[in-house]
Amino acid sequence: MISGIPVSPGIAFGRVLILKETSIIVNYKKISNDQISSEINRFIVGRKKTVNQLQSIKKTAKKNLGEKKAEIFEGHIMLIEDEEFEKEILSCIKKEYKTADAAVQKMIKKQTTALEELNDEYFKERITDVIDIGKRLLKNILGIPIVDLSLITEKIILVAVDLTPSETAQLNLNKVLGFITDLGGRTSHTSIMARSLEIPAIVGTRNATKNIHKNDYIILDAINNCIYQKPSNYEINRLQSIKKEYLSKKIELAKLKNLPAITLDGHQVEICANIGTLHDLEIAKCNGAEGIGLYRTEFLFMDRNNLPSEEEQFQAYKMIAGAMEQQSIIVRTIDIGGDKDLPYMNFPKETNPFLGWRAIRISLDRKEILHAQLRAILRASIFGKLRIMFPMVISVEEIRTLKEELTLLKKQLIKEKYDFDKSIEIGIMIETPSAAIIAHHLVKEVDFFSIGTNDLTQYTLAVDRGNDLISHLYNPMSPSVLRLIKQVIDISHAENKWTGMCGELAGDERATILLLGMGLDEFSMSAISIPNIKKIIRNVRFNDAKILAEEALNQPTVRELMDLINSFIKKNNFTKVIS
Repeated sequence: MISGIPVSPGIAFGRVLILKETSIIVNYKKISNDQISSEINRFIVGRKKTVNQLQSIKKTAKKNLGEKKAEIFEGHIMLIEDEEFEKEILSCIKKEYKTADAAVQKMIKKQTTALEELNDEYFKERITDVIDIGKRLLKNILGIPIVDLSLITEKIILVAVDLTPSETAQLNLNKVLGFITDLGGRTSHTSIMARSLEIPAIVGTRNATKNIHKNDYIILDAINNCIYQKPSNYEINRLQSIKKEYLSKKIELAKLKNLPAITLDGHQVEICANIGTLHDLEIAKCNGAEGIGLYRTEFLFMDRNNLPSEEEQFQAYKMIAGAMEQQSIIVRTIDIGGDKDLPYMNFPKETNPFLGWRAIRISLDRKEILHAQLRAILRASIFGKLRIMFPMVISVEEIRTLKEELTLLKKQLIKEKYDFDKSIEIGIMIETPSAAIIAHHLVKEVDFFSIGTNDLTQYTLAVDRGNDLISHLYNPMSPSVLRLIKQVIDISHAENKWTGMCGELAGDERATILLLGMGLDEFSMSAISIPNIKKIIRNVRFNDAKILAEEALNQPTVRELMDLINSFIKKNNFTKVIS
């Protein structure tokens, strides 16, 4: 049975259409002086044709995916029309005597190599975008026909080595029931589009195109990550039943998405989304997010060759503030270092980067980065309800220094006659044992806490979650981690302040009732988890959740704690709500 990475849930039954890759043969033979003008013309004509195609695709994407998703193709057009891009290609033709196609190939190779060397999953998945643009431009220069997937006339499941964003945007949704690819990852633009289109998709199978054949009848189960080849009648009937149940549950959850997360006995919490881009924001709104509990601003610093200016950041924050109207947006200052590198910042080599120069430590050392970002956030604060959050704070000294810098910048903006929210709230992430232990001091310096369970678990248990040898020891439901979480919540409440959570645990269905009972005020998670977490909260009594939490915190092991939670779920008939 074939499996991969299920990136868009759903089940599809149908015949297979294999999308074959067209060979692109680049002419690397050197040209003569007499051929330079004709090669330049080939590039210009090919580029114009490519831009026209991308504008048409953008129009289709806007209709099927919405304006925000269509902006991907505006970025593609900007790259093709970029002066530096053109300058380098023309230089290759004139000075290196390369053909137009060889010059474009060299430029694309240069950009993809630079992205590969960053050793970051986000950057690596942007390679697909660059290749998409490059292949389209090369085909137009070489006169190779480009397949238009909007012209598919029969209902099929599409199988391909990979699908580019432009190909995905062109899919005829009345005919393409789902797709499977050999390559791809969870956060690629193609995967994001699949979720927006609500089309079942499994990517990263490695060998689907070799093992699945044209016209094969298959079942694509992107809920349980299975691809059934030549399914039996029993499997067909079973999966049709699962699909029916899934669609019914999906409709039921859709009704809940805009309802408040309030328990049966009237206790209300806030359910928010974690986002990194404008595309994430649209998904968050579609799933009923009541605010943004974590805006990862580091994405503004990625996929570029220099630091974003204050003005660039201001425009981004202003756009998000306006899109969320008066709903809260917690803007986390840049959290780089550790596993997130920026090539233009020349990071020093560190033996253990997760314990090194990262997050707020960089911002405090490189004040120009901190100042530009804080000024941009402050300026954007008049367009919505923005809050500022600092990552990796471990001491009172750090937060006091940050507050001093913020006060200084406020004075600057007043002097420069900029308007901003004078009482903008500030908070910190609690993601180290140090911060949790001295929370009673830190709480006096801030307006709120947000618990980052991913790092808090890693640092508390001394477990590298990326190390396969010990990853089984990494568990945010460990008694030690839960006790720290409870301590932080209680301390904030004692000072009439609130605590949220933006780590993976916040979206874990089996932890929801426990965290609710522990007094967590705000749950922030991946947007697609929001409807189900709301459903759980709306079907439980806060008093029962508190009793469960009290018992759970006295359990000595993860197994005993999980047995207690599972028993509660079964006893209270939550098995249909919690999967």
